[in-house]
Amino acid sequence: CHGAKGISPSDIWPNLAGKKKGYLVKQLKAFRDGTRNDPMMAPLVKPLSDKDIENLAAYYSSLK
Repeated sequence: CHGAKGISPSDIWPNLAGKKKGYLVKQLKAFRDGTRNDPMMAPLVKPLSDKDIENLAAYYSSLK
């Protein structure tokens, strides 16, 4: 949805490339823990560990 390089192919989903790591970590943990609801994101992040989330956030924040 957000694109492999963090650039969404649609205006429906936000671009993740270049977002701050802390912001991405916070949002991903919120989806995982249920404090932020989204029927598409929740099942994708539910099985992720904190380390997985840190790695994803680092990857997307490093992209331009």
